[in-house]
Amino acid sequence: MTAGEAGVEKSLGAQDGLTKDGERFDYDLFVIGAGSGGVRAARVAAAHGARVGLAEEHRVGGTCVIRGCVPKKLLLYGASFAEDLAGAESLGWHLPARQFDWQILRDNVQAEVSRLNGLYEATLRKHNVSIHLERARLAGPHIVQLANGRTMTARRILLAVGAWPIMPTVDALPGADLGITSNEVFGLAELPRRVVILGGGYIAQEFAGLFNALGSSVSVVVRSETMLRGYDQELVDRLVQASADKGISFRTGTDLRSVERQPDGSLLIGLSKGEAVRCDRLVYAMGRQPYTGGLGLETAGVATDAAGAIIVGEYGATTCKSIFAVGDVTNRVQLTPVAIREGQAFADAFFGDHKAPVDYEAIPSACFSQPPLASVGLTEAAARLIHPVIKIFRSDFRPMKNTLTGRTERALYKMVVDGTSDRVLGLHMIGPDAPEILQAAAIAVKAGLTKRDFDATMALHPSMAEELVLLR
Repeated sequence: MTAGEAGVEKSLGAQDGLTKDGERFDYDLFVIGAGSGGVRAARVAAAHGARVGLAEEHRVGGTCVIRGCVPKKLLLYGASFAEDLAGAESLGWHLPARQFDWQILRDNVQAEVSRLNGLYEATLRKHNVSIHLERARLAGPHIVQLANGRTMTARRILLAVGAWPIMPTVDALPGADLGITSNEVFGLAELPRRVVILGGGYIAQEFAGLFNALGSSVSVVVRSETMLRGYDQELVDRLVQASADKGISFRTGTDLRSVERQPDGSLLIGLSKGEAVRCDRLVYAMGRQPYTGGLGLETAGVATDAAGAIIVGEYGATTCKSIFAVGDVTNRVQLTPVAIREGQAFADAFFGDHKAPVDYEAIPSACFSQPPLASVGLTEAAARLIHPVIKIFRSDFRPMKNTLTGRTERALYKMVVDGTSDRVLGLHMIGPDAPEILQAAAIAVKAGLTKRDFDATMALHPSMAEELVLLR
């Protein structure tokens, strides 16, 4: 224990090192990390009357707003025009030669990110949250040290530093530093003509669809034979087939062995199985790991698991009684709404008068691929492991929009039902606007409604969503 730490500990008093009035600390709460969970916790705690400080080494908003969900979705909106324009003439529109400008889309997306960053900062300042735009680390159970050396004390500390893209080391993969992660995709100087994406998760599928729609040649390299784990296999198979029909190449059961820069500036990607692939950009989309390196967890006795994730209990409690964690750094469910809900629950429990633990059952999720895929509840395979009798209802149809444009791509909606109770256990969809439709349907799954409840609901015609109440 350092001298500074000892001084703080001496002044704390009883009750697990926490004073009741908090006046001996600089802050009632100090948050490290200004992503979705950290910002929500800071704002709510401040609204409850707490004195709150917050540190962020990059920009306020975190992965989702700055280099994740939001800019990615905006890029995908731009890419979606490719198919719309291709079918425009069959809908009566006579268009001049179609030409895409990556720089315009990229810069407009970044301008929107900057706007949102400003709004997040303004909201925190409006609630009197003290913002420190620099890296911070733990220096004890109640001490935070900023990169400039300044230390501050807090009655409670919340770790909400998120996760970081996994990237192979040069030792493990010669030439690994020639690749980029999803973080760097948003700032590419130009659209690459050929792209290799390493990964089988939703980030890989989303960027594969994005680059393909914008005209790049795309190859996806997957170490295993399985993609999009956690999603219903029938829908995953449909997505892979649809992606292949659009020209995306899949190399499964293989891994990168080397990355070499060629005289013309391109990259030659050596694989453990199959021929080498030449590309202009290599994108790592192998998942994300908790961003706990250099956070000083050991100085406060905060335990982590084998993956480096902070081990937490209810309301984000860690093995140190004054320190808590929410969001991706805990590696429970790496989704923005989950981090937000965890931050809200923490702030309400410790600074408000409302305790409501986060319910992790029936969390909806989506892959914004081309076409998009959305899911809530149990997959067919998972349901069969738990329930003795399972009924499956499907609707496999061609979206009305595709009938005039000549596209043959079909949508698939799938409902998993407990054959004993008739309760809907899961809904899985692939097709246009699937995530938008599923959000409302997720309420029904969460509420435990039955197939009979769906059948008794009048259809909204003509719509794709009506298929949910017409499943047979």
